Amino acid sequence: MTTPKPQPQDMESLELLEAEPLAQPEEEQLYVAGQWQLMWWKFRKHKMALVGGVILIILYLIGAFCEFIAPYDPEAYFVRYKMAPPTPVRIFDTTGTLQAPFIYHRDRSKDLETLRDVYTENPEIKYPIHFFVKGTSYKLWGIWETDINLFGLAPGIEDQGVFLFGADRLGRDLFSRLCYGARISLSVGLVGVFLSLTLGIVLGGISGYYGGRVDTIIQRVIEFIRTIPTIPLWMALSAALPADWPVLRMYFGITIILSLVGWTGMARVVRGRFLSLRQEDFVLAARLSGSNEFRIIIRHMVPSFLSHIIASLTLSIPGQILGETGLSFLGLGLRAPAISWGVLLQEAQNVRSLAQAPWLLFSPAVAVILTVFAFNFLGDGLRDAADPYAR
Repeated sequence: MTTPKPQPQDMESLELLEAEPLAQPEEEQLYVAGQWQLMWWKFRKHKMALVGGVILIILYLIGAFCEFIAPYDPEAYFVRYKMAPPTPVRIFDTTGTLQAPFIYHRDRSKDLETLRDVYTENPEIKYPIHFFVKGTSYKLWGIWETDINLFGLAPGIEDQGVFLFGADRLGRDLFSRLCYGARISLSVGLVGVFLSLTLGIVLGGISGYYGGRVDTIIQRVIEFIRTIPTIPLWMALSAALPADWPVLRMYFGITIILSLVGWTGMARVVRGRFLSLRQEDFVLAARLSGSNEFRIIIRHMVPSFLSHIIASLTLSIPGQILGETGLSFLGLGLRAPAISWGVLLQEAQNVRSLAQAPWLLFSPAVAVILTVFAFNFLGDGLRDAADPYAR
């Protein structure tokens, strides 16, 4: 039996199949990848979201290890350097020779016309900047006692300091105070959003899952809270807190206040999703299999839009940070001796500071703006990655 001779059109088809494989290895990975892997592949294409994520990681590391990163105690005074401008860090001396980072000694004089302190560098005296240098003893996270700082001058030099962001009106290092303030300001957003998330999922889930009279009552409460202007409500609740409360109690009081106002938006989102999901097949299947309502909500309904919750959280944290900063700036939030970015901004709200030491306003303001932008970029990336199948 003879084999039929292939026709010309068959030869062309075979050549096309050999030249173009059915699926590339990258495409095959898309077909077998899981939900979270697809989200990561889409998220890493958002360059600004990656930049925002890196910035936030750095800021939170600074807040977590502020005792180690800050070169000085936030309450340490340098009497000779009140309202001193930022210290220039140099790597080239007067001859143009490349050296390790150092600073010049600064002499203080008085301007007889404006009565302002004038600081001039003395190139004859240099102070090298050392890393992992011994400084004031502290307890990291209140547990481990050590005296090692990330950078600073050699031990024994007490009349000169490295003020990367300048000094305040009492001669305290502003960079050290910003590092300590990052711990409170950034954690207020996380704790406040966690409480808002809990209230929003619980009350929004109950409202959307059960409906009826329960839904009506919860929605009327949400509408009542949302009709009240946010800032006056914050001001009224903050003013109700006793002024003699310690710093830790005041911190938790401000956090609870921010959470009591911020949960309504999340509750509305959860309610809408529950209304659309409670009649889905997988929910009915879970109910018929004998699962109780709590398990249906936690194990089946909430994970179905978990990516959306994560994206909403990253966009809600900046609002919490701005709320604490605004209340502290107005004198209704955290107060000294607490250190937050809002407290630092409050210390700069006078004409003398703006005229003679603008870095007192710019440094904490730039920190807040950078954090808000980073969260917004990260939230945009997570929102796009939340639906990896969208084109």
